[in-house]
Amino acid sequence: MNNFADLLIKEVLKKESSVVVGLDPNPDYFPLCLLDKGQSDIKTITDSILAFNKMIIDVIHPHVLAVKPQLAYYEVYGSYGIYALEQTICYAKSKGLLVINDAKRGDIGPTAIAYAKAFLGDSPLSGDAVTVNPYLGRDGITPFLQERIDRTKGIFVLLKTSNPSASDLQDLQLKSGEKMYQRLAETLDHLAKDTMGHYGYSNLGVVVGATYPQDASYIRSFLKHSLFLVPGYGAQGGKAEDLSCYFDENGMGALISSTRAIIYSYMQHHEDWTNIDKNKIQESIEISTLQAKEEINAIR
Repeated sequence: MNNFADLLIKEVLKKESSVVVGLDPNPDYFPLCLLDKGQSDIKTITDSILAFNKMIIDVIHPHVLAVKPQLAYYEVYGSYGIYALEQTICYAKSKGLLVINDAKRGDIGPTAIAYAKAFLGDSPLSGDAVTVNPYLGRDGITPFLQERIDRTKGIFVLLKTSNPSASDLQDLQLKSGEKMYQRLAETLDHLAKDTMGHYGYSNLGVVVGATYPQDASYIRSFLKHSLFLVPGYGAQGGKAEDLSCYFDENGMGALISSTRAIIYSYMQHHEDWTNIDKNKIQESIEISTLQAKEEINAIR
């Protein structure tokens, strides 16, 4: 049976793309054709979120591998927001996209198993992969990799994140001389070898920010069998020319995630963006998606 990494790499080869699009819907940035700012009831807002996500998916699905919903943008609206997320996941799958739930979950024992079932099982929230916080150690990671979890599902463990203060903990130097993230990479390498697929990649991937290419070179040399989920490209300052070290020698192994630079691109393309129509929104999103795809393909 194919594992998650195999399925993903087949999509890379088919679509000739390594791009993932984040779905972080912020109604403050919605044009009036999506949401009248005077209407503030939760159902109206979450209906507009679902409509926005469908508009995005309709134009990006031929060009990208996956969507990556950030759960906080849905959880803030309670059950209405979760329903919008469930419907978004269902719609993305219907268009042939993989779904990476950016949930950053972390716990141990039965609770971790419950998280694994929620995001990698048969739940309406289940996608194809989920981000995992490793602060609790192996006990917070292995439940997501157990035999009871479908091998066509994967995880991305936070390793070297794109935020400015990531170094506060991740770069702490241990007595061994290693940095914290380097020790974590060693632990993850051992775990990754248990779920290898046909293409030489594991179901255990890692999150490595586009804003730290010098660290990515080390991580790629060490974690040869882990897919990289790479946030921070675009609006956060990560540049395409710095990303070649995230890929292997065959131009595989990395998923470059872009959110604001794509889904809110109409704000840059149209001065009076609040009054644009659906066609203008989708036109901007498609242009930005194709630009990202072209930039990444040029360096991988």
